[in-house]
Amino acid sequence: MSVEEPAYIYFIGTAGSGKSTLTRTFQNWLKFRGLDSITVNLDPGADFLPYTPDVDIRDWISLKEIMDEYDLGPNGAQIVAADMLALNAKEIKESIEGFKTSYVLLDTPGQIELFVFRESGNILISQLNPKRSMVAYLLDPILSRTASGFVTQLLLSLTTRFRLSIPVANLLSKSDLLKKEELEKLRRWSSIDEGLYETIIRERATIYRELSEQILLLLKHFGEETPLIPVSSTDYTGMEDIYNVIQMCYRAGEDTTSD
Repeated sequence: MSVEEPAYIYFIGTAGSGKSTLTRTFQNWLKFRGLDSITVNLDPGADFLPYTPDVDIRDWISLKEIMDEYDLGPNGAQIVAADMLALNAKEIKESIEGFKTSYVLLDTPGQIELFVFRESGNILISQLNPKRSMVAYLLDPILSRTASGFVTQLLLSLTTRFRLSIPVANLLSKSDLLKKEELEKLRRWSSIDEGLYETIIRERATIYRELSEQILLLLKHFGEETPLIPVSSTDYTGMEDIYNVIQMCYRAGEDTTSD
């Protein structure tokens, strides 16, 4: 793949899963390897970012102006802003193409539904380079500690894959917060093994548990036994694994590290 056709990596996950921090960390890691990348902020409601975006949706969409013009609160304005994302797809594309880079790291809105479940996310991906796009899906480590919470997050990842129709890599965010045995347990669970099923059926009998059992069957049916990559922005755990997934996805395993 030539430099004119960069890989587009969309960082997606629930609010607080660490998307923006991981965007910065992975860019730093690429820089250490001598690889060029740019960051794109797609969250018009972002008050603070741990990096300086090269392309920023806030240059075209102002949450405050939407609130004032349409007399909306913050939540309503976020929805309108998410829909307006598609209207600015051309400008975003032109700005990105102004850079000669190998990797485009796109930091999506904090609320996953604003990008995944509204049509603007699909439109933006299709306007950029869908054949060179993938999702880095962040699973929250705290929500993953229970079997039901873990399968619910895998369901969101599966839904993201179907909604956006591009490859998805599952990342366990903030893995440094977990103990070694917890990490090993989640690795086993990611293969949808019998241990995960047995853990679920041992949970208190509720409708939530029954739903978790059905979600598990759905995940098995659609082959969601994908490797779980523990990552950490604190100690750079998993950055090389993310890089390798990108190479396997789009470059047939060829390492593009600069000499």
